[in-house]
Amino acid sequence: MIIRLFAALALALSLSACSEFKDLSEPPAPMGDFLLGHNIVVAPDPTVGPLSRPATEEEWQESLTEAITERFGRYDGTKYYHIAVKVEGFILALPGIPMVASPKSVLIAGVTIWDDEKGEKINPEPKRFTVFERFSAETFLSSGLTQNRHVQRRNLSRNMAKKIHDWLLKHPEWFGGEPLDSVVEEVEPEVDLDTVNVPVEPEDAPAAAES
Repeated sequence: MIIRLFAALALALSLSACSEFKDLSEPPAPMGDFLLGHNIVVAPDPTVGPLSRPATEEEWQESLTEAITERFGRYDGTKYYHIAVKVEGFILALPGIPMVASPKSVLIAGVTIWDDEKGEKINPEPKRFTVFERFSAETFLSSGLTQNRHVQRRNLSRNMAKKIHDWLLKHPEWFGGEPLDSVVEEVEPEVDLDTVNVPVEPEDAPAAAES
């Protein structure tokens, strides 16, 4: 029964993987004269939620830098803009009990955009974003069961890059475009990492996995 379940999940995953981030295979949405300059990621002392796998600053720098370059490196504008990201907190989910405790991975980061020509921040205060796992065949039971920590980190990084992109597309005036008639800024939820993955039986919580 378990083998059949995972076989079904593997098939669903192969289908869902084709549609996730499909916008990356299409021409990027117009964003004025944007050209990616510096792509800066720091994670000096992030809050690590309970029941999380580990991740170093260098690992977050690698995955977020790659995800941001993948998404924003497609633009060929005439002015450089820099993206600075500070990882504030994360959870890389450990294996949970299917259908009873399904731990989720989460990434919290502050983002600042810089105008290279003016040498100043576009948004004076960092914009905080929180991203969770996308519902998919990989995360249906818990990504802790179906993904190692490197895949979890890569997927959260790509989700973060997408969320930053969606935010910037609401502000074309920052990049030499005409402002939108109306902009609805998404209100980011206040997430307490200590309450994201509350185990059903705390005394039975699994030890941190390194894989």
